[in-house]
Amino acid sequence: MRQERPHVVHTHTAKAGFVGRLAARLARVPVVVHTFHGHVLHGYYGPRKTQLLHRMERVLACLTDCIITVSEQVKRDLVTYGVAAADRIPVISLGLELAPFLDCGPYRGAFRRELQLNGAERVVGIVGRIFPIKNHHLFLEAAALVAREEPAARFVIVGDGTLRPALERQAQETGIADRVIFTGWRQDLPGIYADLDVLAVTSNNEGTPVSAIEVMAAGCPVVATNVGGLPDLIREGEEGFLVPPGDAPAVATALLRVLHQPEMARCMGETARRDAQERFSAQRLVTDMEQLYLELLGREQVWC
Repeated sequence: MRQERPHVVHTHTAKAGFVGRLAARLARVPVVVHTFHGHVLHGYYGPRKTQLLHRMERVLACLTDCIITVSEQVKRDLVTYGVAAADRIPVISLGLELAPFLDCGPYRGAFRRELQLNGAERVVGIVGRIFPIKNHHLFLEAAALVAREEPAARFVIVGDGTLRPALERQAQETGIADRVIFTGWRQDLPGIYADLDVLAVTSNNEGTPVSAIEVMAAGCPVVATNVGGLPDLIREGEEGFLVPPGDAPAVATALLRVLHQPEMARCMGETARRDAQERFSAQRLVTDMEQLYLELLGREQVWC
């Protein structure tokens, strides 16, 4: 930083935010910005480590000119945990290169053929790292309930992680192993999203999950737990459904509503696609960030 002399240093994620903000202040960078895409201030660690993280983030906030969040709920959490005052935390939604997902129509059918599924099956997916906070166990609990009501349902888990063996055992124990497909990590997400009937997000905590935005751009409805930034992303009954965290019957009921009402699901998918394109484009993010940087550079610096 001392060599390059940037006007702005903008950090992301907890570890980079800690190291980067300290380095920026030591190097006397004029403007320091940090984005919380989510946070680890609850639900990840035990009480002692969580309290330590609270204190650390409060100190780091005093070294930061602007703290950005990607959703209103994450902002409310930071205010509740005393990280910073609300007027220091603008909300700037994610911006992604959505063209591959908006134009995923030509891929339709390829993923189902790969899985040897015919046109009759209904495909429920979950996408992301297999990690405790994502609560894939809840997904499989709900899948077992859905399977009782919908013989055509198939459940696809895209991603990998240390909990995968436990999930495979759970699928065996609940009698749905022949209807659950573990794909591991995949790069061809537009083609996968094109063939899902519904995406499930069963996390205990979230910022704004990229998988939900991408699948919305592909025209697929979402059933998600009502946590973190998900209520800011999904309007109940518009792009999908929100359910209480940890409630497998509620997840199953919402999934079955989507699977059993194809016309409603089609309308939800169209709404989701329009909404993703309008709210989460990369160009919108570039414009928002440029305006913020110029505003911060023009301000007289105020330290807490």
